[in-house]
Amino acid sequence: MVENNPSSTKIYDVVILGASGFTGKYVIREVLKFFHTPNSPLMSIALAGRSPSRLAQALKWAAHPNLPPEIPLLTADTTDPSSLSILAGQAKIILNCVGPFRLYGQTVVAACMESGCDYLDICGEPEFMEKMEAMYHEKAAEKGSLVISACGFDSVPAEMGLMFHTRQWALPSVPNRVEACLSLESDKKVVGNIGTYESAVLGVANADKLMELRRCRPRRARPVIPGPAPKKGPIIEHQKELGLWAVKLPSADSIVVRRTLATLTENPHGLPGINESAEHIEKRKAFWSSVRPAHFGVKIGSKSLLGIFRFIAVGMFIGLFGKLSFGRWLLLTFPSIFSLGWFRKKGPTEEEVSSASFKMWFIGHGFSDGSLASRGDRKPDVEVITRVTGPEIGYVTTPIILVQCALILLKSRDNLPKGGVFTPGIIFGSTDLQERLQDNGISFDFISKNALSA
Repeated sequence: MVENNPSSTKIYDVVILGASGFTGKYVIREVLKFFHTPNSPLMSIALAGRSPSRLAQALKWAAHPNLPPEIPLLTADTTDPSSLSILAGQAKIILNCVGPFRLYGQTVVAACMESGCDYLDICGEPEFMEKMEAMYHEKAAEKGSLVISACGFDSVPAEMGLMFHTRQWALPSVPNRVEACLSLESDKKVVGNIGTYESAVLGVANADKLMELRRCRPRRARPVIPGPAPKKGPIIEHQKELGLWAVKLPSADSIVVRRTLATLTENPHGLPGINESAEHIEKRKAFWSSVRPAHFGVKIGSKSLLGIFRFIAVGMFIGLFGKLSFGRWLLLTFPSIFSLGWFRKKGPTEEEVSSASFKMWFIGHGFSDGSLASRGDRKPDVEVITRVTGPEIGYVTTPIILVQCALILLKSRDNLPKGGVFTPGIIFGSTDLQERLQDNGISFDFISKNALSA
C-alpha cells in the first residue's frame, strides 16, 4: 500500500527509513516479529525509501514464507528535506538505516527534531554523532525529540557489556581498566557489513574534521577512576585465557562509552524521565549507583597470528588510501580486494549470515579494596572476566538491538528524558534492555573473578 498524502495525520509507531537497503530488510524482518503480537506496544508501522517497488520487494523478502502484511510504503529521500518533514510528522519513532550517516543522516535528524519525533539509528561514525550533539542537543531537548545513535552492534554490546561487567565489582573492590576483545566466528566465511567499511573509509578521510569539532567544544566532565591510568601495552597481545591474539580496534565503541561516562559523571543518578514513575526513579538511581567507571578500550581477536596480521593489513590499506581521493575511490570501488575478502558490495549470503556469531570478552583489572588504588605503588590485584555473545553482528544482532530500543521507547517513553541527543547507554542502561536482549539471543555472562599475582 503506497501512501504519499502530505495531509495524512495518521501517526505510525515506527517508520523504518532505508527499509530496502542491506540492513533495512533485516530490520523489517525483526520488526515483524513484534507487530500486533501480545504484550507488544507496536501497533502501526510504515516503510520509507526512495522506491516503493523496492520497499515492496524488501517487505516480501522479510515476511517470507508468510504473505507480506498490509504496511504503508512511504516515499522519502534524504536529499529532499520536505519529504523528511512529512515523514517525521507522521511517526513517533524513525529508525534510520540510511548510511553512511555523515553523508545522509543530518537531514533526517533535523526533520525529527523539528517535529518532536524520536530518532534511532545504527550509526558507528563518531564525527556524525558528535556533530549532531553539538548542533541539535539543546533544540531537541526543547522540542521533545530523543536522538540516539549507535543503537546496533555499534555500540550497545560494548555499552551494556561494560555496565554489566562493572556491576560485578562488589564494594569494596573497584575496576581500574576494562578491555573488550571482540571475536567474530563462523562455520563459513565472515563477511562484514559494507556500510561499516564505507563508514571507516570516510572516517579516515574526515578525521581532521572530528578533531576540529572537538577543539571547538567545551570539555566534558571526566569520571574519577580509581588508580593510575593504564600504560600502553604492546601492539599485539596474546590473551592466553581466551585463546586469542588481539590488536587494538579503532571502533566507535570506546568513544561512545566515554560520552556515556561523561554524561553519567554530570548526572550521577542518570537522566530523569519526562513523567517518571516513582518505581522507575528508584530503579534508575539504584542501577546507576552500581555502575563503576573504568578506562575502556576495544581490541579485535583472532585464534591465529595470521588473522591478526590480516586485520593490520586491512587497517593499513584504509589508513593510507583513505586520506587521498583516488585512494578512497579504489577502496570503495574494490572493497573485496582491499579488505582481503571481508567486505563485498553484494553483502553476505543468507547462509553466511546464519552461520556467523560473535563473542565480546570484557577483561577487567582493578583493586580488591578501593583504598588500595590511591597508593601509587600498588598494581591491580583482581581480574574479572565477563562476556557478551550473540548472532551475526551486522544483519542479525544490529536489528535485534535497534528494534528492542524502539519497543522500550514506545512502552516506557514517560520514564525517559523529554529530548536531546544522547548515547544509547545513558538512555537505556537502567531500562530492561539487557533482559530484552537476553530474551532475543544476546547473552550476558559472568565468567570468572581471580586474584592477580603481585
